[in-house]
Amino acid sequence: MILQGKRAFVTGADSGIGQAIAVAFARAGADLAVTFHTDQAGAAETARRIEAAGRRAFVTQLDVMDSGAVETAFETARATLGGLDILVNNAGKGMGGKKPVAELADEDAEVVIRTNLLGPLWCCRAFLRGNPPAGSKIINITSVAQHLPTDESAPYGMSKAGLGSLVRSLSVELAPKKINVVGIAPGLIQTPMTQERLDDPVKREASFKEIPWHRAGQPEEIARLALFLASPDAEYITGQTVVMDGGLTMNWGGA
Repeated sequence: MILQGKRAFVTGADSGIGQAIAVAFARAGADLAVTFHTDQAGAAETARRIEAAGRRAFVTQLDVMDSGAVETAFETARATLGGLDILVNNAGKGMGGKKPVAELADEDAEVVIRTNLLGPLWCCRAFLRGNPPAGSKIINITSVAQHLPTDESAPYGMSKAGLGSLVRSLSVELAPKKINVVGIAPGLIQTPMTQERLDDPVKREASFKEIPWHRAGQPEEIARLALFLASPDAEYITGQTVVMDGGLTMNWGGA
């Protein structure tokens, strides 16, 4: 198993991409610290699957916007698991509807940017304060929104573009310590966040029309990519964000 003996911390692991990554890591031999914001039942299911794979699961509620809570969660996870080798910043928040810049309330921008950008920054800081060993990995789950215009959702695109920048900056900073920093930029993935759009035939077809693969991706597909990036096989990859979107970004200009 390629992650045998590793200890991973995955934020937002109660459903969707985060849950799939946590389970894939457990099946590859890692023990897991998983966080949830409000879905305690989902986190419990993630823990059940991790333990079914024969690995340990530490579950904690966490609002990544709270830097103090982040520090506490990492300290407790390290004490419980005996250290941490892998961080996956997956927790994120969408805009919850189209909002032109002129109509943005302060909290519309602040919550999205603090969750999607400052949250991962606080998690990286807390992870690194634990002095992870050489060969450790940081994986940031961004979005194709870091590369594409997000009209009427500017704070979301800003947060994801900033997360891509964090990947690049931190990869250089941590290269002397041989700690890899990478990103994954998913396109349309079937998760609880996107299920309403996929259940609507009109919205689904409009989305698929812009995706050359003409389907949504599955969380397990992102998880398999994350597993590769977390493994020793990806030791020479750092500072890069891998797009996994069925060709959406290749088709965007023509669309």
